[in-house]
Amino acid sequence: MTTPRDLLIATLDVASDRPVAQGDLSLALAGAELIDLIDAGAVTLDGDRIVPGPQRAMGDRLLDGAVSSLDREVPYESVEDWLWRRGRGLAEAYGAALEAEGRLTRQRHHWLPRRPERTALGDSPARRHAAERWTSGEPVLAGLAAAMGIRDEPADDFEGPGAEALVTVLAAVGDALSELAAVRQQRQIEEAAFDNIWREP
Repeated sequence: MTTPRDLLIATLDVASDRPVAQGDLSLALAGAELIDLIDAGAVTLDGDRIVPGPQRAMGDRLLDGAVSSLDREVPYESVEDWLWRRGRGLAEAYGAALEAEGRLTRQRHHWLPRRPERTALGDSPARRHAAERWTSGEPVLAGLAAAMGIRDEPADDFEGPGAEALVTVLAAVGDALSELAAVRQQRQIEEAAFDNIWREP
C-alpha cells in the first residue's frame, strides 16, 4: 500500500468522526504522493523544487500517474505548485480506485433518495495496514493527518537522510491548507455581504 491510500483509508475509517473537505484531502493526498516519490528515489528536493529522477514504475497506477506528470524542465516545479496542480480532484481519483478494487463501497439510502451516499470500507489487509500506521503514530501519516486537523498532535521525530525533505513537504501541505481555508472564509464573507444587500429594505 502507498501513503496516499493509507491516508485516505485512515481518513474514512479511524478518523471518520472528523470529516474532511474534499479539497483539503486532495491537497494532503498530493503531499502524500510526493513523500512516496521521494522515499522511492523517483524525485529529490532542491530547496522547495522537485527534481525528477529517471522515469520509473512505482507499482501503483496513481503513483505512476504522479511520476509521469512531473515537470522535467528547469527550473522545475515548486512543492506548493505541485500540491495545487496534482491535488486537483485527487481525492475523487483515489476514492474511485479503492472502489474499483472492491475496498470501498458506497451505501445508498433507497428509502431516502435525497440523502447523501455514505462510504464503507470492507475488512482487508489494506485497511488493517492503514490502521496500524495510524495507531502507531507513524510520523508521515501523523504529520499529514495533523495538517488536515484529524489528528491532534503531529509526529516530529523524522530521522534519516530524507527528514529535511519530509519536513518541507509537510510544511507546504500545511501552508496550502491554510490558504484554502482563507479562500473559503473570504468567499463566505462575500456571500454573506451579498445576501445582506438583498435583505436591506
